[in-house]
Amino acid sequence: MASTIKLDPEYVVAPVNRRTFGSFAEHLGRSIYSGLYEPDHPSADRQGFRRDVLDLVRELGVTIVRYPGGNFVSGYRWEDGVGPADQRPRRLDLAWHSTEPNSFGVDEFMAWAKAAGVEPMMAVNLGTRGIQEALDLLEYCNVPSGTRLSDQRRTNGAEEPYRVKMWCLGNEMDGPWQIGGMTAHEYGRLASRTAKAMRMIDPTLELVACGSSHSSMPTFGLWEREVLTQTYDDVEFVSTHAYYFEEDGDLASFLASGVNMDYFIDSVIATADHVGAALKQSKKIGISFDEWNVWYQQRAESRLPSGDDWPVAPVLLEDKYNVADAVVVGSLLISLLRHSDRVRSACLAQLVNVIAPIMTQPGGPAWKQTTFHPFALTARYAKGDVLNLAVRCATVATKKFGDVPTIDAVATRDAETGDLAIFLVNRQVDGGQEVVVDLSSIAERKIVESVVLANPDLMWAASAADSTSVAPQPLTADIQDDGLHFTLPPVSWAMVRVAA
Repeated sequence: MASTIKLDPEYVVAPVNRRTFGSFAEHLGRSIYSGLYEPDHPSADRQGFRRDVLDLVRELGVTIVRYPGGNFVSGYRWEDGVGPADQRPRRLDLAWHSTEPNSFGVDEFMAWAKAAGVEPMMAVNLGTRGIQEALDLLEYCNVPSGTRLSDQRRTNGAEEPYRVKMWCLGNEMDGPWQIGGMTAHEYGRLASRTAKAMRMIDPTLELVACGSSHSSMPTFGLWEREVLTQTYDDVEFVSTHAYYFEEDGDLASFLASGVNMDYFIDSVIATADHVGAALKQSKKIGISFDEWNVWYQQRAESRLPSGDDWPVAPVLLEDKYNVADAVVVGSLLISLLRHSDRVRSACLAQLVNVIAPIMTQPGGPAWKQTTFHPFALTARYAKGDVLNLAVRCATVATKKFGDVPTIDAVATRDAETGDLAIFLVNRQVDGGQEVVVDLSSIAERKIVESVVLANPDLMWAASAADSTSVAPQPLTADIQDDGLHFTLPPVSWAMVRVAA
């Protein structure tokens, strides 16, 4: 029996938020050093940025990048990373048991962001520091001139202010692993006071309060309620973080990870709206899903150094992604787009080497992981408005989430051209799934492109020697009287573009 999808351009969720296609660069493992920045690499530009990585970042379609963390930011002294490079101190990074050389800091990141054509998103240290340090960093970044720190920036080579708009007020402050972690009451008070002070410098800032580190935290829900009660007037966003992985061979539950993301988002929206109603506020808090990805946290690559071993840029969190991982990444993007009315920013964590779509070898090549492809194609073609779809399909049983739909999908429509982009996943492990999309509300339609990412070997992973074997391939599709027809292979992600 075919799965059916009803699509109507009149049923709009919200416009596509370009910030949905953000990413994340933390001082963690080889994310920065030999990732973004490798002055001795054959492709390095005069600033030390790997041009091969810059080319892939542009192809990936990233729009905003969060920096410098992540857990790292809760112990970071930003002023260590500015000024003459030979005078910058080396520091212990307690978050990742590494040594931070501070060769790459705020000015280098801003220059890299400009070269990559992305918006910078900054996080401030509310773990070991507080209000004054946040104000100092804001002054350094955003004040044009005439103060000690703005003039220091100019002396360091950046005459014009960076004008950073989006700022995270700390990172995962609910986590016992976080340097300086706090209770919701303690953090809410500090975040509110920091936000009010920062707005005295720039009232147009867009500020993000820390939400729960994941939906299984024991304080989830209660944390959001308390933090937002104290910060509702002060912030535009509350953050959400989520990582998924295949556990104990339970592929069916892994493929249904988007069900948990939907639950997480819907729960945070409900809590935020409850607080808004209690405070008699008409304002709606947005969600910044500023950490999300597939991450195998129990693998050897995720084990930290220990004891007296404090290496610079060790191999950490360098997951090698397979076909199933890419399908899940594509499905999580569907969830994010489906909630575009409230998810107004999101960051794939991370960008290079560390649980990333882009990998590099020091002194060698850069290449695309499997997860690169669904992100890049969605970022490129999801334009205009997100449409609310009616999907009818069979269900598949999972251990974690019960029965879930075999097909998940979202569509976008460019109001100017009328062009549609439909993004789908097939969660079935066995057998293909015929899909019929009702296009009766779209006149003079024709298929522009149809591609699918799938492979009989679900464990296939890219390498420097072969990063193309599982690149998306053409998907056979045709338009008949009753709609658009195609068949999705098992464990697959697909995109079909239709011109009106």
